[in-house]
Amino acid sequence: MAGAATLLGREVSDLCLGRPPLRSLSISATVSDALAALKRSGDNCVSVWSCNHGLLPEAAAYEVNTAECLCVGKVCMVDIICFLSEEEKLSNPGTALQAPLSVFIRKTGDVVRHLEPNASVEEAIDLILEGAQNLVIPLENNGRNSRKKLTLPNPTFHNNRQYCWLTQEDIVRYLVNAIGLFSQIAVYPINSLDIINAGSITTVHYDDPASSALPFISQSLEMQTSVAVVDGDGKLVGEISPFTLNSCGEDVAAAFATLSAGDLMAYIDYGGPPEDLIRLVKERLQERNLVKTLELMEEDSGISSGISSVSSSCSSSSEDEEFRVGMRKGRSGGYSAKVVRRSETIMCRPWSSLVAVMIQALSHRASYAWVVEEDRTLAGIVTFAGMLKVFQERTTTMT
Repeated sequence: MAGAATLLGREVSDLCLGRPPLRSLSISATVSDALAALKRSGDNCVSVWSCNHGLLPEAAAYEVNTAECLCVGKVCMVDIICFLSEEEKLSNPGTALQAPLSVFIRKTGDVVRHLEPNASVEEAIDLILEGAQNLVIPLENNGRNSRKKLTLPNPTFHNNRQYCWLTQEDIVRYLVNAIGLFSQIAVYPINSLDIINAGSITTVHYDDPASSALPFISQSLEMQTSVAVVDGDGKLVGEISPFTLNSCGEDVAAAFATLSAGDLMAYIDYGGPPEDLIRLVKERLQERNLVKTLELMEEDSGISSGISSVSSSCSSSSEDEEFRVGMRKGRSGGYSAKVVRRSETIMCRPWSSLVAVMIQALSHRASYAWVVEEDRTLAGIVTFAGMLKVFQERTTTMT
């Protein structure tokens, strides 16, 4: 395992080569600003900084005290969807969109952590196991000579440096690319590695209101997992995934307010929801007199009246059939041209090998896989964080 130890000792800057600088917003920006930035860029999330570069002239941007310029969090589309789905926001989503981004910055935990480029991969794994989702790394060789590249309103310079970030997925992909160095671990079945977590699974019933999943979605977003949807026998039939919701528009807030969990899975599946579900959402919004949310839904979908045959709800491209539960086929397209994964459930067996599960999750851009028995009874969930812990522990004990 000496080679594996060397791999974990590599500098994180090696993983940052070729990465684009982070797009950023000030913490004083609004939810509406974040929504516009996400749609414009096609990124899954946007970084939030304590400094106000976006509100300052270019020359003044470099006068900010470095101690005050930190990435303090991130905002994803699922944050905005859950925020707009809250009961008090549904009556006036326009006002809710003017709230400051500080409403999304978690008061506890460090979801985003800064790390110097000469730190080791092992140090990065340590931070991930402490709860970090995104590691903010300075990009090298982009000092003052690159100032003229700064453009507003999406500045990329902070403390006179540009930054990128690394995720759990990036670290796992790095390890998979050198999996031969971990051959003693990689072929082990996951049920022999003590990484199947059965105690923190969150579930809702297929017929439950979709809104009942909202607290669980916020929790699963923080844990980088998902919310399981089960049938009357307690078997897994699908999921409501934060990662799928990140590919959707804000109109999904209306679906959360009006649909069941099962119908919501169909609404966010593929390129857009079926017309009958669009019609049902609108009828129920009218029944509840949620006129402003109905207007938001039509504005997001580019609809002035009637029923659209294509919604901006979600888009996707994955066609893998193994261990998949598809709820309903929709149509291609969406408000964004980005490539995303559809609403599907990634499953493995307790006896699946560690490397097989890693590759399966990576291929679907998911940070977890549900572990199910042959009859699809839930046995637990395996996450990237759990996988990284195995590599860290085994490398430490065998060197």
